[in-house]
Amino acid sequence: MSVPGRSASPAESSPSTAPIPPSRPAPSAGPSGGTPPEARTERPPAPAHLRVHAVDRAFLDLERTRPDVRWDTGGIAYLSGPPPALADLRAYVAHCLRGVPLMTSRLTGGRRPRWQPDEDFAVDDHVHESVADGPAGGDAALHAALNAPFAPGAYWGIWLVHGHADDAYAVCYRLRHACQDGSAAAMAFRAVLGEGEPSGRPVPAPGRRSAVPGRVAAALGLAAKFAAGTLVRRYRPVAGFTPTGERRLHRGRVPVDVLRGIGAAADGSAHDAHLAALAGALTAWSEEAQVPLPRATAVLPVDARRPDEEQTWGNRCFALPLELPVHIAPAHPEAARRRLDHITAATRRLRGAAWRQAIGDLVRHMPARPTAWYMRRVLSPRVTNVMATSMPLADRGSLGETQVTGTALLPLFVPGHLVAVGLSFFGEWAEVSVVVDSGLPLGGSLPELWERAVAELAETAAPR
Repeated sequence: MSVPGRSASPAESSPSTAPIPPSRPAPSAGPSGGTPPEARTERPPAPAHLRVHAVDRAFLDLERTRPDVRWDTGGIAYLSGPPPALADLRAYVAHCLRGVPLMTSRLTGGRRPRWQPDEDFAVDDHVHESVADGPAGGDAALHAALNAPFAPGAYWGIWLVHGHADDAYAVCYRLRHACQDGSAAAMAFRAVLGEGEPSGRPVPAPGRRSAVPGRVAAALGLAAKFAAGTLVRRYRPVAGFTPTGERRLHRGRVPVDVLRGIGAAADGSAHDAHLAALAGALTAWSEEAQVPLPRATAVLPVDARRPDEEQTWGNRCFALPLELPVHIAPAHPEAARRRLDHITAATRRLRGAAWRQAIGDLVRHMPARPTAWYMRRVLSPRVTNVMATSMPLADRGSLGETQVTGTALLPLFVPGHLVAVGLSFFGEWAEVSVVVDSGLPLGGSLPELWERAVAELAETAAPR
């Protein structure tokens, strides 16, 4: 979903292809006083048919070959204030979809599939609710939304999670990964809930024609490097627990300035600090849960969109494997610093313009079949066993009079992977979300262990 790279800045922001109108009807809180109007999507002029990118086709191929896997991702926004009525939320979402018309598309075609407007699109098939059974039922309602199936023919869904409190609720957005990567999903988040300038993301700079031969060589070299890397790792499934197939979400947070300060002290980024803390948390979890973890290789999705590309739909990301330093024992006097140094050394090239340009060229021109082969390999539990993604969201957000107080990413969680971890930057907070199988021992302790590892890094990773 993101790039281990720079912090967001408004100057780097990429606006939506069709901006949201400045005035939007806000959903009213509480039960509706009358019969609301039917939630119909006000359609803008139909967008040009969008070709299905090679990465989109790779995920569609994975859906066909592994129908037992939930190939979906998304995020959750937590809000303070009374929840809206479901009918009002549907009408509100229908209005917001004017700014992201490709979300009302459907897949057509056989050998040359394309996204085109769906004339039968119905908001009611995409916006649902999960009602808690009293104050103690909030987690159960949230996890019901997290594990609910999509409506037939739907590519995405929004669940209003409420009933556990009068002044708090959540909005859960889930989507099939074939439709959106993390950057596109974040744009959808900002279309519905965001305010102010959207968070920026690094994009490849415009290239010169004279540099094309060098760029081709760099992209081919990078493709060979990472393809070879998927052939040498042979993991066995993590021993010590029996998967249940039910996903569970756990959360933690630290001030974003803490992560940025740690990364800057090591000539790295906030994402580097996050990955070093994740390695520390997994090491500590392995000891406490008594589950052996000799190695951990994370999948890092890297955004490769160009400034002129559609931002709200499809996949333009490349998945890179990165070995996490879980071999460094917690008892080592400089364990936290060594983990951070290991991560920054591994990601230094990725933060550079040359590799970013090469990844962008690779994603733009890679044929469908090699892309599908690579995606199958890099997501295989025999090659990687952790999903680690991050995404800058926005400075603030709201829905009517209610304010977003926190966020959680829902990373892709592949069966056989140990854990999927998402880091969202929202306002002044860096919020970690951990998705695990409910059968994982002490899985709920991972966010607290991550927070503890961040605190340890803040104490020991100061510049020398």
